[in-house]
Amino acid sequence: MKAKTHVQDIPTRPPQGHCRRASRGRPWYDLPENPKAAEGLRRLRSPFLLFSVLLSYVLGLLYCTSIFSAVAPPPAPLPGSVYRSKELFEKLLPDLLSVNSSTVQLNTIWTSRRKLKQWKDCTNHKMEHPGSTEPFGYLIVDANGGLNQQHIYDEDHFINTLEGHVTVVRDIPEMVMERFGYDISNIPNLKVKAWASSSYYSDVAVPLLREHGVIRISPFANRLSNEVPSDMQRLRCLANYKALRFSLPIAAMAKKLAGRMVEKSSLSGGKYVSIHLRFEEDMVAFSCCIYDGGMSEKVEMDSARQRGWKEKFKLRGHCLRPDLNRMQGKCPLTPLEVGMMLRGMGFSNDTPIYLASGKLYKEGTHLAPLLQLFPLLQTKESLATSEELAPFQNYSSRMAALDYSVCLHSEVFVTTQGGNFPHFMMGHRRFLYGGHAKTIKPNKPKLAVLLQDTNISWKAFRGQLEVMLEESERKGMVLRKSSQSVYSFPSPDCACLHDHQANSTLRTADIAADYNTPNTEEEDDE
Repeated sequence: MKAKTHVQDIPTRPPQGHCRRASRGRPWYDLPENPKAAEGLRRLRSPFLLFSVLLSYVLGLLYCTSIFSAVAPPPAPLPGSVYRSKELFEKLLPDLLSVNSSTVQLNTIWTSRRKLKQWKDCTNHKMEHPGSTEPFGYLIVDANGGLNQQHIYDEDHFINTLEGHVTVVRDIPEMVMERFGYDISNIPNLKVKAWASSSYYSDVAVPLLREHGVIRISPFANRLSNEVPSDMQRLRCLANYKALRFSLPIAAMAKKLAGRMVEKSSLSGGKYVSIHLRFEEDMVAFSCCIYDGGMSEKVEMDSARQRGWKEKFKLRGHCLRPDLNRMQGKCPLTPLEVGMMLRGMGFSNDTPIYLASGKLYKEGTHLAPLLQLFPLLQTKESLATSEELAPFQNYSSRMAALDYSVCLHSEVFVTTQGGNFPHFMMGHRRFLYGGHAKTIKPNKPKLAVLLQDTNISWKAFRGQLEVMLEESERKGMVLRKSSQSVYSFPSPDCACLHDHQANSTLRTADIAADYNTPNTEEEDDE
């Protein structure tokens, strides 16, 4: 009985209030003073008892940790690591919906506020060829890239427009191909470094061309410097703004869409705002930005990255700091964010909107806030029937061409992400609108900071965005610097080709003339 009494006196856990490790010093259950008690303990030292002791030790550590956690709360999330735009939207929603009278009038926006200080003479001499104008060889160009370089263009118009400047042929003569076994891969390929000078072509490419009679240049994208002689620059303008024209089926469908958008914008004099939204699944995945989809979003994005880029994407280390991506302005804007931005700039709910986009990521969820703020929103799918879009539906470049055409003739173009589409769109609009891009290109790092501030007032929010709109106006009308692309900044180099149309949206008849398409419902095959 005494042994039993001693066993019951053994503590079953460490004294409360102490966070010392139980393993330090003499074990709390070791009582060697009584041999009989020690013998009883040896019998009780079973795996179950040892497990109980270990459990008590762990519980003690957890107890101590919980005390420490209560004293030192977890650090606040880094700026940009949490998507807070939805919180800000819900807070400012009453104010956002109250903007029912637009402070931005589409009839007067960005007209006659600034004048370009310099326009070049419109006299455009044709390219002067040294010596004979007879061709001494053939240059095969591999036009790689996106929408701006794909074969959805009117080839006949391209060839005819460049006549007298550059001779363009569809096929290499048989006698030339015979020397290379009728295999284009046997033709010497000149690997030209990016942004090569014009002297490189005269010093290296021309002698090689004379030697072989035919050469290839592949790849060809960005193979010529932005700084070239003025006659070459004018030829660039001629090719880009006059010679390149979408093929007849695309142009005819684009004319219909633009005309219908003008009709639906009757309350604003046929003027509308176009938005190029890059919030497709692959774009969101590539950005590695985190939104409000939680774990299911992460799984979907990881899967999309694996499908699109395999293991190569993991090697880039691109997804290590999504918070930095957001604060550096690299995250695609959501429809909600675009809607908040435009309302903050002063566009009201009766502003006609054309949305240019592919299939949006979780479209039903993400598009709803933009529709709530701008109920007059249209897309190519809402402006056309499924039968009309059927010839283009399975070709992303053709669908993008339709979007491009409708955006081109909008009064205001809103770009939300980089890429070829907005890059060429801004330049093309500068060419059409007398040197002014009429483009809203937000400062995305500043916008990211603004959308993260859930404590900001509506007055401060709106004030910041009105300043951003003024910055877009100021930067929309500039002359090209020597290092800049003529495709984004056509003034003054391309002014000699400009027909000085009025600074207004082209109506349906103007669009038809611009594309030189007949006013008929019939469409030829591409």
